[in-house]
Amino acid sequence: MDDNKININWYPGHMLKTKKQIVEDIKLIDVVIEILDARIPISSKNPDIQKIVENKKRIVILNKSDLAEEKETNRWINYYKKNGIKTIACDSNLGKGIKETLKEIENIMEGDMQKAASKGRIKKNIRVMILGIPNVGKSSFINRLCNKKLAVVGNRPGVTKQKQWVRISNNIELLDTPGVLWPKFEDENVALNLSYTGSIKDEVLDTVEIAFNLVMYLYNNYKLNLLERYKITEADIENIESEDENEEIYNLIKLIGKKRGAVISGGNTDEEKIAGIILNDFRNGKLGKITLEKVYEK
Repeated sequence: MDDNKININWYPGHMLKTKKQIVEDIKLIDVVIEILDARIPISSKNPDIQKIVENKKRIVILNKSDLAEEKETNRWINYYKKNGIKTIACDSNLGKGIKETLKEIENIMEGDMQKAASKGRIKKNIRVMILGIPNVGKSSFINRLCNKKLAVVGNRPGVTKQKQWVRISNNIELLDTPGVLWPKFEDENVALNLSYTGSIKDEVLDTVEIAFNLVMYLYNNYKLNLLERYKITEADIENIESEDENEEIYNLIKLIGKKRGAVISGGNTDEEKIAGIILNDFRNGKLGKITLEKVYEK
């Protein structure tokens, strides 16, 4: 572990093509559903997409709300409400928020549908576009909307490869798009948050450094979650305490490694293995309900 700035590189490749396609397709769309990760509502918002959809009717979905603190999610909902944007907390795995989303699509388009009907377009379809960065749960959300398995689902970024239209009711058609990031992260915290939640592929990350930074954040903000998950006592903490915070966190990770059996020859910690365990525990909610970005920070 060192104090060097985290260096996260990835190749956008197909993402530039996807962005161009979104710019073209948005002309056909009535309502944009933007899916954010409830744990990181700031970091999971693609700034490039905001410029593209700013003139469209919009619904914000705080997905994976089951992994975030409920009180913090409610604060985000109120924040968006004050800014005139309907926001719904969703848990796509259980279907929470799906009926509310369908109802809101109808509500937000009611005026336009009445105008269309007055001109004789009684069977006008509502065209909806789903947008979101990789690994925010778009495919699971769509499958719940359709009440059947239509989109490929995976707990890793980049599963949805190309756009696809899906009919979700008699008068609502939905356009799914691949997850798209943006070319450059101006804020290192954004890059870290996207790494913690799995929106950037682990293959392009130094997972040991990412896990180190995550443990440091959790130790300072969700200490009990760490201690309970890895059965660490206050006596254990006293034994690893140090005036150097980096050294203390490194000692904590080594302790977690011993607790989890991530030890190699000579009694040393298998850093790659324990990093993977910690990141997976966070992503799967085994460290409890955690919100990394709070409204008051914005």
